[in-house]
Amino acid sequence: MNGAFLDYYRCPESFATFGLSGELSNSNGFFHFGSDTICYGRTCVGHSAKSVTDELYDVSDQVTANGSTLQLPFSPSEVVSNLRYERYVSASNGNGKQLTSAPAIRKAYYKMRPMLSLSVRKHFQRICLGDWEQIPFPHWPVDLSVELMFEKLLALLLKVHGVDQIPFIWFWPNGFSGCAIMTHDVEALPGSEFCSTLMDLDEAYGIKASFQLVPEGQYPVSADFLSSIRDRGFEINVHDLNHDGLLFSNREVFLQRAERINQYAREYHAAGFRSAVLYRNPEWLESLDFSYDMSIPNIGHLEGQRGGCCSVMPFFVGNILELPLTTTQDYSLFHILKQHSIDLWVRQITLILEKHGLASFILHPDYLREPLAQKTYKALLTYLAELSSNGKVWMALPREVNQWWRQRSQMKLVRRGNSWEIEGEGKDRARIAYANLEGDRVVYHVESPCVAAAN
Repeated sequence: MNGAFLDYYRCPESFATFGLSGELSNSNGFFHFGSDTICYGRTCVGHSAKSVTDELYDVSDQVTANGSTLQLPFSPSEVVSNLRYERYVSASNGNGKQLTSAPAIRKAYYKMRPMLSLSVRKHFQRICLGDWEQIPFPHWPVDLSVELMFEKLLALLLKVHGVDQIPFIWFWPNGFSGCAIMTHDVEALPGSEFCSTLMDLDEAYGIKASFQLVPEGQYPVSADFLSSIRDRGFEINVHDLNHDGLLFSNREVFLQRAERINQYAREYHAAGFRSAVLYRNPEWLESLDFSYDMSIPNIGHLEGQRGGCCSVMPFFVGNILELPLTTTQDYSLFHILKQHSIDLWVRQITLILEKHGLASFILHPDYLREPLAQKTYKALLTYLAELSSNGKVWMALPREVNQWWRQRSQMKLVRRGNSWEIEGEGKDRARIAYANLEGDRVVYHVESPCVAAAN
């Protein structure tokens, strides 16, 4: 019941007092938890809808208190898991399907893809993605369902415990309000040849990034190439096996390829992974020997596989930490939406930072060789550099986020007399925060030291 909530906030367990108000239904469905929050799972009351477009029952009026325990008509951990693992997509009017869902068609497309001009690929993809504006869920341009649900639960806990504030371990090190990471997926030979120039560009704005390399793709991955990236302080990760779009086509293929992918992870000393085209199956990630994955988007309207994890925060999929993609890819922005401004990115960053989340980006060296694309990217780098210099955003490498989030997941808030104190590795960078209510809205206040007065 309270596991996902505690993992998210790292607050004392004594505050996370949830109980079920009855027996859960046998089947999953969509329902509201307040008018602005869509959930997917089982409920004890009302009815859950098979489709997100049906009239959704709001369970928020069915929440009761039994002393200091919130009696909920659903399991928060189950709902969050269903959203993060995208278990709702089969019920979302088919919007979880892949761009080329038939294996034979998908195989033929990716076999021909290197021979297709960019204009032909753009035309094909615009046709396949043409209905993206009609997709009702997840919410465009950033879905915050997980964050909204947790905030509503926190507000209810403040009331049921009769306290002015609840302490928790702040999301990011040193009190940063949010975090951002830049990643570069290298798809083909022209992209690999542009990596050095792209690193020059990133460094001009004081930003380091990770490069995801295809081990058996269209360009050589030599020891010298790896060193040219790593020696400059950039990070190297594995990007699929051969970028043919078939990694997740079936379990047998996945397991066969996973063995080779894991070999390349050791060879490259890579901690992270991202699949081609963001094709994914979270249930299978346990077979990959990586510390973190970056294959699940927050919202998949413009991706080859629809869906999305509905969250802007890192989360664990078994032992692998997921760093979700929370912004629109450069290819989609430039070639599907036909935009060369950073307006959409700024809008997404604003929404993400309002929830103190992770703004993660994919910019491909393959598509940044064009002058107009470079101009747009420079504008984004300027914006991110300003956020970083103002202390609003922790501009980090993915491996640094992975290290921090793992440390935070093991930290605890303990009471020492009249004070709260953080215990655990990395506590020197950790900060205690307090959740308060302003009206019915949860607001956060971050303390600067690691010790703060207890309630």
